[in-house]
Amino acid sequence: MRIFLWHGYLLSGTGSNEYTAALARTLQAQGHEVTVFSQDPDAAATDLGGARIIRPALPGRLPVFVLDRYAVSEPVLLRDTSTAERDAYVAANAQAIRDAGPADLLIANHLILGAPVAAATGLPSVVKAHGSELEYAMRGDDELCRWARDSLSGALGVIAGSQHIERVVLDLVDVDPRLVHVIPPGVDTTVMKPQPRDEALSALLAECAADPPSAGNERMPDPGNAARLARFFADLTGPAVVYVGKISEEKGVPLLVDVVDRLSLPAIIVGFGPARAALEPVASDRVLFTGPLQHRHLRHLWPLMSASVAPSVFPEAFGMVAAEAAACGCPPVVADHSGLAEIAAGIRSYAPDRFADLVSFPTGDEAALADRLARITNLSVDDHAELGAAARTAVVELWSWGSVAERITALVD
Repeated sequence: MRIFLWHGYLLSGTGSNEYTAALARTLQAQGHEVTVFSQDPDAAATDLGGARIIRPALPGRLPVFVLDRYAVSEPVLLRDTSTAERDAYVAANAQAIRDAGPADLLIANHLILGAPVAAATGLPSVVKAHGSELEYAMRGDDELCRWARDSLSGALGVIAGSQHIERVVLDLVDVDPRLVHVIPPGVDTTVMKPQPRDEALSALLAECAADPPSAGNERMPDPGNAARLARFFADLTGPAVVYVGKISEEKGVPLLVDVVDRLSLPAIIVGFGPARAALEPVASDRVLFTGPLQHRHLRHLWPLMSASVAPSVFPEAFGMVAAEAAACGCPPVVADHSGLAEIAAGIRSYAPDRFADLVSFPTGDEAALADRLARITNLSVDDHAELGAAARTAVVELWSWGSVAERITALVD
């Protein structure tokens, strides 16, 4: 099948970016001919499984749901754009897709922007909903919700990554419920898997040593990570936890920094975001900030950690980071809401009952998070291994990229 995969942003660093890259790799591996459309100037550096890459020329600013810095485009909040700007953006992207030739299926990311672009191409299309657009842009904006609904009139389907996202889509956009399909994102369990400690540490340091110069780019790994991580693990005499994601208030990172300080627990904070500048100077000297890391790093980092924490206080579409950590045998500890709660429920269904309450905590509850981390980091070696194995089994059985791609392409039929 000839498949076009449209994503209006980058291909690494955040959930929808990573989703696009992973789906492209999987579709290519299944024998499809894939073309990826994105605004990533370094798309060739991302493993897309050999997919063709096209970067549409933009007529003006880049509409975004959350303001971040983009090295090559001027971002503007979608809510602050005019109708003329939106129409020009849609037309330019649709023309780039039409110029690429015919396709059997167009998979477009985001109900707003993605759905209008897909509709303008006239191609058979499915649209993937993401949490950022729903919560940051569409909620409370009737005009954007109508735009999404009208653009979906000819779509084959809407992909919701969790039951939570399905409920939000139906709440915000008046579409036929039969159009919405819950298809969680996948995890490549052949890549994300447990490793012996020495092997994982050696591979992690080698990947960090191979990082290109970042030149102050917050979306790149920090310079000197190889030496800094080597010191961190050389000094480590017990358990440690990790956070991977955007460093912001809504992701709950300040809460985690307070908890690990309270527990005197070593931690690694992976990611970029607006709260890093304020948090890093006040964090314990046991906390290491690395900047964002890629899958080639994370596959080796998670097997070294006692727990991966997702303390978000804002609704999450799914909780991909928690699932990937679990695949590596690193038990996740997640805030018990939205898509994160679905991850916790899946893991609990495979874990022994005595571990049932360890993988989640009430949202924003500092004492509860401290309790979970204290208990999980004090498990015996055998108990921790048993919980990690149960977490991986849940991922293998419930979430794999192969089945995700097959379910998406089946929507064409």
